[in-house]
Amino acid sequence: MSRSGDAPGALLFRELPLSPVLVAGGSRLRHDSAFCESRNARARMMEGCMMESPERLIVVSNRLPVALRKENGKWTVKPGAGGLVTALAPVLQHRGGVWIGWSGAYGDADLKQIFGDYSKEAGYALKPVSLNREEVEGYYYGFSNEIIWPLFHQFHTRCNFNPDYWRHYLEVNMKFAEAIAATSAPNDYIWVHDYHLMHVGFLLKSMGVARKTGFFLHIPFPPTEIYLKLPWREKLIRALLEFDLVGFQTLEDRRNFVQSVQRLLPKTRISGRGSVVYAEVNGRKVRLGGFPISIDYNAFADAAAKNEVAARAFEIKQAYKNRKLLLGVDRLDYTKGIPERITAVGAALRRYPDLHEKINFIQVVVPSREEISEYQELKTEIEQLVSRINGEFTKPGWAPVHYMYRSLPREELVAYYRAADIALVTPLCDGLNLVAKEYCASNVDETGALILSEFAGAAAQLQRPGAMLVNPFDTEGVARTIRRAFLAPESSRRARMRKMRDNVRRHNIYWWVDSFLMAAFSMNLNDFPPLESVNFS
Repeated sequence: MSRSGDAPGALLFRELPLSPVLVAGGSRLRHDSAFCESRNARARMMEGCMMESPERLIVVSNRLPVALRKENGKWTVKPGAGGLVTALAPVLQHRGGVWIGWSGAYGDADLKQIFGDYSKEAGYALKPVSLNREEVEGYYYGFSNEIIWPLFHQFHTRCNFNPDYWRHYLEVNMKFAEAIAATSAPNDYIWVHDYHLMHVGFLLKSMGVARKTGFFLHIPFPPTEIYLKLPWREKLIRALLEFDLVGFQTLEDRRNFVQSVQRLLPKTRISGRGSVVYAEVNGRKVRLGGFPISIDYNAFADAAAKNEVAARAFEIKQAYKNRKLLLGVDRLDYTKGIPERITAVGAALRRYPDLHEKINFIQVVVPSREEISEYQELKTEIEQLVSRINGEFTKPGWAPVHYMYRSLPREELVAYYRAADIALVTPLCDGLNLVAKEYCASNVDETGALILSEFAGAAAQLQRPGAMLVNPFDTEGVARTIRRAFLAPESSRRARMRKMRDNVRRHNIYWWVDSFLMAAFSMNLNDFPPLESVNFS
């Protein structure tokens, strides 16, 4: 299976001046386009696209794509990691684009020179937005993470609907809107990312700044009965509808948004079908689409194939005496279902004695928000569960659960992915969950099994190829699936993993960028195929 050269999406972007995604990267941007299944389909889409080219792409996110640190009294800037930066950098470089975001420094730190130097090296400009501590506390820790994060993940009882947070949220969104207005030109395309900046499109228009804008929500959008609990529910819905394109991770997220729009703005008309539809509101047509985000497949697959990573994976297997390895990798967060997962492992050991001394469960927890009391309590709960299960089942030479509370370097993480026989990816609610895709890409031996939550966005894409879906709230059901994966013959595991890896390879991060930008500029949305949904039966 070729992993080089230009895919169908490359032809689209090479012949259309509006998007430089593939022009900039050449063979580096190796991917396939799922919505271009035939030459005729590609031709129809090309004919339907607007030929007027935006001057630049302006990317807007809460943080700039760099790590800012103070070393020996001096600020240093290092490139950020992650698929989003990797995928968007070539687009920005091709036309001298701009990335707008908070630098991570408080107040008016003098960073102009250091960001200017970095911009020359990166090939695109960084535009920092200055925020003080009070703004960060109210807008980021407050409204974004004490209201929107729990609400959109369906943990509404954890919300703190403090009115001051709303005021800070609007003030900071206005700062971002002003930065966009000062930085962009009328023919630029503005792509805003995630729940921290949902009001930016509305504020731009309130300032009289006419720009073509798109917004992508990286987290889930909740069911209507949950969303309606938000005190500012109608204002936020109206603000999102001021973007020209609003993108979601899954069909379910888009459906939830549409139902909330129809409940709060009953005169809105929804038309179209497929992964992109129209919402007609106040004489405007807003595009609503589903675009499941992905990873840089080749980066993980190539890393996993390195000799040193293969050797490290072998060392890990040897250290665990070649037992079957179950792996969980999560940021510390209540949405990830870590206590429920550990409890299910304990239930599997209790119910199936034949698993004793045959498996090890490795749980990696990446520290996050340690200053918040409920995260400290979650960490304590996890550690107590690990201790309880090990206390119940440990025998000489075997402790069933191994727990790491730290961030692993990329190659070490990939080695664990490669060594793991079974990945347990069981969030209670997640926008997509890229760990599932990272595991598949890193499983170069194609013998692993993926146990995946029905409530992870990735389930819609990976269920049909071969993920074993579970309800993370069903302890006994997860336990049964662990044993099923443990007993699965190698031929079955290989067939499933091959299909999942092929799916992730084709629908990689570059495919995602292609899909979103095509939806922004295409005049004919009928060629975008319908999205898959999770089958709960």
